[in-house]
Amino acid sequence: MLDTQANGQQGSRLANLWDEAKAAGMSESERLLYRSNLLGSDKRITNYGGGNTSAKVMESDPLGGGNVEVLWVKGSGGDVGTIKMDGFATLYMDKLQALKGLYRGVEHEDEMVGYLPHCTFNLNPRAASIDTPLHAYVPRVHVDHMHPDAIIAIAASKNSRELTQQIFGDDIGWLPWKRPGYELGLWLERFCKENPGARGVVLESHGLFTWADTAKECYETTVEIINKAIAWFEANNTVPAFGGAVKPVLAADERRAVAQKLMPVIRGLISADESKVGHFDDSQAVLDFVTSKNLAPLAALGTSCPDHFLRTKIRPLVVDFDPNAPDVDKTLAGLPDAIAAYRADYAGYYERCKRDNSPAMRDPNAVVYLVPGVGMITFAKDKATARISAEFYVNAINVMRGAAGVSTYVGLPEQEAFDIEYWLLEEAKLQRMPKPKSLAGRIALVTGGAGGIGKATAHRLMAEGACVVLADIDEEALSAAQAELAGRYGKDVVRSVAMNVTDEAQVEKSFTDTLTEFGGLDILVSNAGLASSAPIEETTLSLWNKNIDILATGYFLVSREAFRIFRRQKAGGNVVFVASKNGLAASPGASAYCTAKAAEIHLARCLALEGASEQIRVNVVNPDAVLRGSKIWTGEWKEQRAATYKTDDLEAHYRERSMLKRSVFPEDIAEAIYFLASDMSAKSTGNIINVDAGNAQSFTR
Repeated sequence: MLDTQANGQQGSRLANLWDEAKAAGMSESERLLYRSNLLGSDKRITNYGGGNTSAKVMESDPLGGGNVEVLWVKGSGGDVGTIKMDGFATLYMDKLQALKGLYRGVEHEDEMVGYLPHCTFNLNPRAASIDTPLHAYVPRVHVDHMHPDAIIAIAASKNSRELTQQIFGDDIGWLPWKRPGYELGLWLERFCKENPGARGVVLESHGLFTWADTAKECYETTVEIINKAIAWFEANNTVPAFGGAVKPVLAADERRAVAQKLMPVIRGLISADESKVGHFDDSQAVLDFVTSKNLAPLAALGTSCPDHFLRTKIRPLVVDFDPNAPDVDKTLAGLPDAIAAYRADYAGYYERCKRDNSPAMRDPNAVVYLVPGVGMITFAKDKATARISAEFYVNAINVMRGAAGVSTYVGLPEQEAFDIEYWLLEEAKLQRMPKPKSLAGRIALVTGGAGGIGKATAHRLMAEGACVVLADIDEEALSAAQAELAGRYGKDVVRSVAMNVTDEAQVEKSFTDTLTEFGGLDILVSNAGLASSAPIEETTLSLWNKNIDILATGYFLVSREAFRIFRRQKAGGNVVFVASKNGLAASPGASAYCTAKAAEIHLARCLALEGASEQIRVNVVNPDAVLRGSKIWTGEWKEQRAATYKTDDLEAHYRERSMLKRSVFPEDIAEAIYFLASDMSAKSTGNIINVDAGNAQSFTR
């Protein structure tokens, strides 16, 4: 049976979510948006970025003033589940029809994409996708093109045409594999004219088209057809999934432990040219596949739907791991050769299939790594892409489960797969993408992440493309900081861990959790802190120890874990300590604090020596008097320092004390941290940057 609950929703059937009361007052284009969002809300219908929807709407022509027929269709690169009105391309239908007179045949169909901008209605800047002709030439008002697992399982079966007829009769037709483009649009038009009673068509190895004259009917037809396929598989697919389980599933904590050991090593081996971010998935569908008898042969066949393999590559790498006798060290030792063999195989695929005008070979590393008894690991240029790639491979697993259960699963032929992966139109899209940000693919952990400096640092690193794990002992502030950052940069790129830096077990767990969330670590910003003030004779042993524990021992513990990961990745690393002016310049009444900060700075120097041979850099930022947003300035410390300096306006005192007569803010410290964490300082280690508006006592030379 298909894994129809992979997205966490209850029940095997799709619910009809159409609310006529809500839709009644909408315009035709608004109902298209409503329908699109409903369809995209369920991964059993289509995955993120997959599929497209359209409607042919009568609009007032901004030039002629009369009513004209306009195609509203999901624009290039959009997602039907989250699309807004500005995500649709709009094109004159009469101009789209006129393109038929310019068409020179299938050998020249790609050139038709260049004509689509000439059909734009109302100067809409949203680019039309390659699928536009598929919607334009279906002679019905509303059209859905979805990629449901249940339908692709039919489409990817060896006898997909017969299965389509058996399940749907003449209600749903069938067309053989054809790469999306202008010619397929003409095929669909011809099918509709020859089969006026049909409500849709299954595209071999691809997906489902359905159509109707109203938005509601189109939506309900799509849901009905998918449900019919799900029901058929439930009744007919009774064999054990993928030939049955032949290997055990490890316990959940054991699965995570294996993934935590494998991910940084894989990441280091595949990130030489581009930093990668990882994602771990041990959902039931994945576990069924990676413990099955037919794992290796099915994985080798590759995916079928173009949307799947564009995000997952044509096939995954099956990691040599035996859950019957787990030996992670043996697996780790074999990874370099396994990854090298995959790259060689991919290069062979490229050489066999390349055309005279094919783009140069892209990254030959696998995206999907299947670990028997453990789960699936995916790596991509960013966390969202890694997660979405995993979701698409789960779709592929569900397709293989269905197709192999009732027929013979058929992957897309190698040449066809190559021609889509290296399609010149796809290459042009990739070339138009913006240049990666300076920290794209980098992973950072920031201690004291919920405080003023920590949160400002997270903002700065994430603005440059980094994934960030916030660590803090204050769980309430931590939750608020994560929510703030997720709201600005997206949920994919920020995580939080409650961590007391003086607790060895908590520190170790926080770092290992980082590995299963993101796959590795590149940057440690050690920023956890406190402040205390007391004359030496009033400094208790507990106060002394507290400063040493947090500001020296805590910095040692987090650095030790970071170094362990950096050395496993073998890709360098970056540590930035947030120390203090007081680590260089003594202050009255703060001996415990100043001594601990001095120890912190010297620890950084020692670590810079230890890490240099492996490109692990360690540097220090020394702030002074950062009052705004800092938790250490909200209690006794502020009162004590004010009393020490006999002032009611401590911020003004510090500002006037500085050489530049300027206040120092968290964003100023974050900027220095970013500089040291980025490649701009790639040739600096063991250094200190003072961000204190000028203090001669803390000059480092």
